[in-house]
Amino acid sequence: MEAKIFFGDVEVGKTEWLEIRSPYSGEVVSKYPLCDAADAREALRIAREAFRKNRDIPLSQRVQWLEDVIAALEDEKEDMARTIMQEVGKPIHFARIEVERCIETLKLSVAAGIESHGETFNSDAMPSGRKSISYYTRVPVGVAALITPFNFPLNLIAHKLGPALIAGNSVVLKPTPEAPLTAYKFARLFIRSPHRAPNALSLVYGDAEVGGTLVGSDIPRAISFTGSVPVGRIIMREAGIKKVSLELGGNAATFIDESADLESAAKKCAFGSFYNSGQVCISLQRIYVHEKVADRFASLMAQEAAMLKVGDPSDEETFLGPLISEEAAERAEKWVQSAIEEGAEALCGGKREGKIFPPTVMNRVTDDMNIVCEEVFAPIVSIVSVADFDEALRKINDSPYGLQYSIFTNDLANTRRAIAEFECGGVVVNDIPTVRFDIQPYGGSKLSGIGKEGPKYALEEFTEIKSIVIF
Repeated sequence: MEAKIFFGDVEVGKTEWLEIRSPYSGEVVSKYPLCDAADAREALRIAREAFRKNRDIPLSQRVQWLEDVIAALEDEKEDMARTIMQEVGKPIHFARIEVERCIETLKLSVAAGIESHGETFNSDAMPSGRKSISYYTRVPVGVAALITPFNFPLNLIAHKLGPALIAGNSVVLKPTPEAPLTAYKFARLFIRSPHRAPNALSLVYGDAEVGGTLVGSDIPRAISFTGSVPVGRIIMREAGIKKVSLELGGNAATFIDESADLESAAKKCAFGSFYNSGQVCISLQRIYVHEKVADRFASLMAQEAAMLKVGDPSDEETFLGPLISEEAAERAEKWVQSAIEEGAEALCGGKREGKIFPPTVMNRVTDDMNIVCEEVFAPIVSIVSVADFDEALRKINDSPYGLQYSIFTNDLANTRRAIAEFECGGVVVNDIPTVRFDIQPYGGSKLSGIGKEGPKYALEEFTEIKSIVIF
């Protein structure tokens, strides 16, 4: 099926199209038009004009707009899940979960828009002040450029698009090149709504040329990007004076102390390490285990990994599908082999079959191996034995990333230290750092990014405070 461009409410195609092939079967599953800088500029122009014309649209209409999309998506859940499965190879069970989460994200966006408000302040609180009617309110920034990744090709669009539109902005969306049809079908639901803000959403496709044009233009007042650190650096350099929010890479870690329930921890860690084939910013990559229980835990992890079904994403029982590309699978295999050559041990997995990379548990790793110090974005997890929590804490924090970390423990003192001393945007206790609720403030520190997602918090990224004083 063709994923067309939306210049505002107008759907158009082009003469040159690119094909998307299933990462699992290799079959053509969609195609999309090759866009260029001129297309990006046209989308931005339309968005700017739309914002000027839509200023007086009431919040009630924007609420109804998103509610229309929610209802339409409810009717098309299975089709959307299968589109995700076909384009990015996500197992159908998890693709359905992503669609359900997308619906929840839109509902949260509606709630966030309704609850968003300013407050009064006392202008005569200081001697230099005067009595007045004083308050502030939140207003939309204007035009927002949204750039989204392949690993959650629907819900991560919703996390940007829902808050941006409910706030009253106009938007240009550039989705991942790997899942254009998912984005097209989603955008079409917004544009078909009778309650839409006319021309407030445009959709273009492409990579560096299109993205660079969106980011470097003076039209958008907000840029929201989820993706890699190198691209994040480029955006910060090219964006100029704008609101910029970046959700970048991670190297999620956990500590398992001697008081933890090892069987429960192993089950949860297997899920967190291998969910979505490890292609998650908060995929569990490093497990630091107290030396007294390290061997036992490593054995349990290998057992859990061996029970996960790998293969055809259309199979209802499949847990791991393919990686997004041959290149990603080759890189993962090279990193594992390099670690083995340096003395590490693969307790299971480690060898690919095409784009399929099995769940891989590594043991006896060192801190300088790529599989520990870099983001692998593959189903590889490393187990490291440590003498105590102090050692684990040093190693966990010794990373340029800081998205989410966790701890498995029944020791209150260790819990309190983890919350206070982990250098990251989120801490999870007695579960995996891969836990993310769509309602929570989500975002990292250090190279993991700036700004927060979660509709209530993202709304702050897409609005500005306007201060009013009346005498």
